[in-house]
Amino acid sequence: MDLKLAGKIALVAGSSRGLGYAIAEVLVSEGVKVFINSRNPEELKIAALKLSKKTGNEVLTAPGDVTDLSDVEKIINQVISKAAGLDLLVTNSGGPPSGKFETIDEDTWKRGLDLALLSHVRLIRTALPYLRQSETASVLTITSYSVKQPIPNLVLSNSIRAATIGLTKTLALELGGDGIRFNSILPGWTTTERVQELMKDRAEINNTSVEEEMHKQAVESPFGRMASPEEVANPAVFLLSPAASYLTGVMLAVDGGMYKGTM
Repeated sequence: MDLKLAGKIALVAGSSRGLGYAIAEVLVSEGVKVFINSRNPEELKIAALKLSKKTGNEVLTAPGDVTDLSDVEKIINQVISKAAGLDLLVTNSGGPPSGKFETIDEDTWKRGLDLALLSHVRLIRTALPYLRQSETASVLTITSYSVKQPIPNLVLSNSIRAATIGLTKTLALELGGDGIRFNSILPGWTTTERVQELMKDRAEINNTSVEEEMHKQAVESPFGRMASPEEVANPAVFLLSPAASYLTGVMLAVDGGMYKGTM
């Protein structure tokens, strides 16, 4: 299938590693002019070189912290100054820290909101004037299957990512008339650095090993394993692409069947 992505311009936030990196790689392979983002300029340069070497295509960088409004404005300005437009926006950030409700203080809640909700708000709001100028504008928020089935010891992520789903669905309704599509990918457990960190926390709590915790989590899927980043990136890129032109307001769980509900 031709995803009709060649020549499009994309910004993928939080993409020096993990799912953001995997999505950027698929987009670059499809002929998209991709800007990757991270708050660490050195990590970003390494990621861009790695992607360019692997795909044979140029990868541009837009460093900045998505939790800081002035940085978000700089990120979008970097894209527009170098590419004179924006068609595809992936709003993505690192996950908030793990913990149960009574262990999370007020400041941690506020930082979690900045990271996992307001970063999406700021990126979309700042990019909106340029997305309106695109004939194929598409926004993809990265959330989690925890919005359907809360994950133990992740009260911040469970709560805040659900708000991002509400934002995504609302914008699909409000801005569909402007020709801008809004969808969200809900990854299940995937073999990323973020998951390794969460499994390390679990291992310390349970006095086990990271490998044991990875196995215990993986067997909750009918496949008996976690996803690879590419297995999440492929459907994410489809939702972004013009090939999915009549899909908006979709919350697609890519979780290997870990969510046990029917809706």
